Amino acid sequence: MSSKESCRIVERKKESCRSELRIAIRQLNDRCLYSASKWAAEQLTGIEQDPAKFTPSNTRFQRGSSSIQRRYRTNEITATPVAGVSYVTTPVMVEDDLVDGDFYLLAKSYFDCREYKRAAHVLRDQSGRKSLFLRFYALYLAGEKRKEEEMIELEGPLGKSDAINRELVPLERELSTLRKNGTIDPFGLYLYGLVLKQNGSESLARTVLEESVNNYPWNWNVWSELQSLCTTIDILNSLNLNNHWMKDFFLASAYQELRMHNEALAKYQYLQGTFCYSNYIQAQVAKVQYSLREFDQVEATFEELLRNDPYRVDDMDMYSNVLYAKESASALSHLAHRVFMTDKYRPESCCIIGNYYSLKGMHEKSVVYFRRALKLNKNYLSAWTLMGHEFVEMKNTPAAVDAYRRAVDIDPCDYRAWYGLGQAYEMMGMPFYALHYFRKSVFLQPNDSRLWIAMGQCYETEQLRMLDEAIKCYRRAADCNDGEAIALHQLAKLHSEVGRADEAAFYYKKDLERMEDEEREGPNVVEALIYLATYCRAQERYEEAEVYCTRLLDYTGPERETAKSLLRGMGMGSSQSGPPGMDIEQFPP
Repeated sequence: MSSKESCRIVERKKESCRSELRIAIRQLNDRCLYSASKWAAEQLTGIEQDPAKFTPSNTRFQRGSSSIQRRYRTNEITATPVAGVSYVTTPVMVEDDLVDGDFYLLAKSYFDCREYKRAAHVLRDQSGRKSLFLRFYALYLAGEKRKEEEMIELEGPLGKSDAINRELVPLERELSTLRKNGTIDPFGLYLYGLVLKQNGSESLARTVLEESVNNYPWNWNVWSELQSLCTTIDILNSLNLNNHWMKDFFLASAYQELRMHNEALAKYQYLQGTFCYSNYIQAQVAKVQYSLREFDQVEATFEELLRNDPYRVDDMDMYSNVLYAKESASALSHLAHRVFMTDKYRPESCCIIGNYYSLKGMHEKSVVYFRRALKLNKNYLSAWTLMGHEFVEMKNTPAAVDAYRRAVDIDPCDYRAWYGLGQAYEMMGMPFYALHYFRKSVFLQPNDSRLWIAMGQCYETEQLRMLDEAIKCYRRAADCNDGEAIALHQLAKLHSEVGRADEAAFYYKKDLERMEDEEREGPNVVEALIYLATYCRAQERYEEAEVYCTRLLDYTGPERETAKSLLRGMGMGSSQSGPPGMDIEQFPP
């Protein structure tokens, strides 16, 4: 196949994606599925325009180049369009506008004004598919709205309540009947799956949501709900999904949640062959890099995102976490001001401002903003976790434990909350409990050196003193690119403590080389020099010992006297096997 013909095939497939998305956006909007419609519209403008139709009017969101595509491309994965992949064709759903008519338009107006019960009442006798879905959806949201009101009214001392959505049971009954009769459409299946999930019928919910995406693949809300039910790779692999291009978006997101970072990156890079200007993909790649703790690359990605979309608030809370970890106070201040001026009552905005105050050490004010984020969204995971961190800083361990527990209730796969629980119980002097939670956190995030170090320190406590287990943890931390280099120093100390001199010398030498490369000075350097000098002397490697002792003579504390003592000892032994001609008197007393 010639390159021109290949390009024509790629462009036809891009145009097919555009056509599908344009129709889907209208259909999703008609059913008031606005977040799904927004997602689809963002992907539509993320497709590179056909050069033959390139005009300023229809490319105002296009950028000159995609640096994210260049930055993450590898030799193994090539970000090529969909020319070599055969996707199934899903028929576009035919609308029944004549059946819906004027009552649907009135109900939609009420729905848009958040008058859900009123909208459902208007549609009580309508039989059109759009009207049926809108009535069910309005009832579902009316129940959710009432549940939130009851949660505020009946809130217990720990911010918990037993409020439920009272519309779920009648909705499940009615939607189940429609499915059995074969009169339910893909949107009704989405809502039925949502209801089943909330009622705890997860297996049936997966089946129903799978039916929905196979019949109508453009509703990203369905894919998101289905992903939340795929808690293991076995469940994910058991799904029988049509090979539509939306499946690639789903798999990339699912791999990301299952911590299969390389697979997720490969999928996103592949998708960039078609959706090369997608801000969504750019943000998801940044999330993967964040999980891999590659903060410099994440920061560069978010900076580019904000240049292209300066009023974006989605995902910016993660950017603030990166700036917090890098202690970039001025950049975090600028970001907090930007989101405050854009939309200060978004949960993400409140979290960003909370991070800013936390970095300044104003922990009480930080908690105020995290609480505000939770007022706006009770299930906002980051706010619970970050508020727990603040309570730890304030030494309020009971409040920290409660915040972390609320976080793991929302997402049992949030390793940060499990790690926080471990820290809190360690502060309370309960290392067995702490160890349990640290184990959970490292299971979920095995490539984070901080978690292995925390677990190693737990094993070192007086109550446990399981030093061999601590050594194993520090080894794992050292293999995970321990940025703070705590692991090497602890490995050296622990091997020395248990009497393994050779291993201790090996790790002291590695730690010393690292500190030399980073041009660091401090007590760890002195400790390493003294140990290595003593070890080399005991091994009769006098020249090496002299090098370490000579470096110690540059210090003015007791380590200087230790070095002189070692050198004198080697001088006294020079008649036997020590280094010849060593003049101890050259060192002043």
